[in-house]
Amino acid sequence: MKRLLILAMALGIFCSSSYAQKIEKEAPKGFDQVRSGIATGKLDSVAYPSKTVGTTRKALIYTPPGYSKKKKYPVLYLLHGIGGDEKEWLNGGQPQVMLDNLYAENKLEPMIVVMPNGRAMKDDRAIGNVFEKDKVEAFATFEKDLLNDLIPFVEKKYPTLTDREHRAIAGLSMGGGQSLNFGLGNLDKFAWVGGFSSAPNTRTPQELVPNPADAKKQLKLLWISCGDADGLISFSKRTHDYLYQNDVPHIYYVEPGGHDFKVWKNGLYMFSQFLFKPVDVASLTKYSILGTPASTNIRNAKYPQILPDNRVVFRVKAPEAQKVQVDLGKKYDMVKDTAGFWTATTDSISRGFHYYSLLIDGVAIADPASESFYGMSRMASGIEIPDKNGAFYAIKDVPHGDIRIKRYLSKATNSWREMYVYTPPGYEKLTDKYPVLYLLHGGGEDQRGWSTQGKTDMILDNLIAEGKAKPMIIAMLDGNVSAGGLAGFNENVLKAFENELKLGAIPFVESNFRVETDAKHRALAGLSMGGLQTLYAGIKNNNMFSSLGVFSSGWFANNPALTDPQYAFMKTNAAAINTNLKPLWISMGGKEDIAYQNCQVMMKKFDEMGVKYQYSEYAGGHTWPVWRHDLFQYSQEIFK
Repeated sequence: MKRLLILAMALGIFCSSSYAQKIEKEAPKGFDQVRSGIATGKLDSVAYPSKTVGTTRKALIYTPPGYSKKKKYPVLYLLHGIGGDEKEWLNGGQPQVMLDNLYAENKLEPMIVVMPNGRAMKDDRAIGNVFEKDKVEAFATFEKDLLNDLIPFVEKKYPTLTDREHRAIAGLSMGGGQSLNFGLGNLDKFAWVGGFSSAPNTRTPQELVPNPADAKKQLKLLWISCGDADGLISFSKRTHDYLYQNDVPHIYYVEPGGHDFKVWKNGLYMFSQFLFKPVDVASLTKYSILGTPASTNIRNAKYPQILPDNRVVFRVKAPEAQKVQVDLGKKYDMVKDTAGFWTATTDSISRGFHYYSLLIDGVAIADPASESFYGMSRMASGIEIPDKNGAFYAIKDVPHGDIRIKRYLSKATNSWREMYVYTPPGYEKLTDKYPVLYLLHGGGEDQRGWSTQGKTDMILDNLIAEGKAKPMIIAMLDGNVSAGGLAGFNENVLKAFENELKLGAIPFVESNFRVETDAKHRALAGLSMGGLQTLYAGIKNNNMFSSLGVFSSGWFANNPALTDPQYAFMKTNAAAINTNLKPLWISMGGKEDIAYQNCQVMMKKFDEMGVKYQYSEYAGGHTWPVWRHDLFQYSQEIFK
């Protein structure tokens, strides 16, 4: 057994958390202070011939305590920032002290650390204007110098392990950008890559990792860290977001601080402890002090913060409160500090959009740090959790349409009503007429839902740009129509909505927008309550529409007084329904969707009557991530 364990360790395949060394989440006090009575490494200054630059260049090299030429060592190449040189780490961070202390605690794999000058030009001094074009370009030139001159020199002069699994690269600021660029661009040379506060020289994520599957296979560890107050954090975050979406394991480490050595020393302290050891990939999302402010926060609000494993940290000031909770479906008790701030960290939250409230002494209020959304029949806070599969609604560099807010006097209700209307890119410039999708929200929401929570414009902009959906107008209606003071799902209320659709909304759209006015160019779809309205108004008026979309909805299985007349109508008119509605598209959020069972009963009835339909499932329950995906799929099926 012992021999098998040693073999597994040698091959780097034993990566369970039971073996992998436990690493603290930040450097402890005194980690960078000289300690007496411990073994120390050695710093040397070396000169190497550079054919790339055409001169002799300098580097600092740290060899670990107990260094022996009879043993072979892995190597970390450690790069400086735009205003530094090979001595920047030494002068600002004293990495040899930190490394000596880690060795004394048996927390490091013995390694050689090379600190070169990353400004590959003949006069590589950090003097004058370091932002001059030739000096900035010299940082890119260093890739060739590193690969062709420095690494061969180090591996000839020192006893090193020369395979990619025993070579790491990391750096701060400009050197962080170099490390990501050179390391990820040369995965045949480096298996360990770290960027601390990476600067604007960092290539775009698509350039850094053009093939995520290959990167996932080849990387031992990819580390990205930054201070939360660093103005350059966007370059780290965009890389993290891309890696997250493409399922490339990495550590995204955010800590309090700016663009300084406090952050960079902590980054090196943490990163170095992972190097050249088995890595527990499953634990990588647990490493971070701070999370990333949610995209749904108001401007400059630091909380709520989303941690890399999608746990959420909430924080609110309420010094006089006795009890504060976060209600995110599950209630989390918050803990008060001496300054009157209440904090709570949730479990890992599922992807996409979620409503939430703060409960302060039992009163539900919206979080003042978050944007508010109309849902649950009131204004509530909302939080957007990153979705690996959410690229279809991400804002991209494509032509964008518009969301227009239109008020109209409805002949059906004799009242002023409001709709949100999406017009596709080019609507203002072209003279074309467009098909129309009438899109309905769910219970407790209104005409704003599909625009704000649903990301309708982003979804259609991206699909139209890719040629996957026909340019169309989408009228997002207010489905809250009462009948004689009645509300809910009885037939009178559904009939009232049908009248509003036919006599109010459709005539307004067809009188005020360049649209085709025949059934072939009309579709109707809705989620939950809106799906029920779609069934009622769409099936009865199937000659008015070319397609219906029913998202997370269905006729109520336990309400024969409502459903039996509808089934009777469908049975009598099955042929017309099948002819007119192509497709009748039904979708569910998996078995956890509260409408799932009703829908299964309904589709069985459809099968018995010979009513044709398409069915789709997208796991996620009765939630906006599911409905966004429904719109993404459905809009590709209509108006063909």
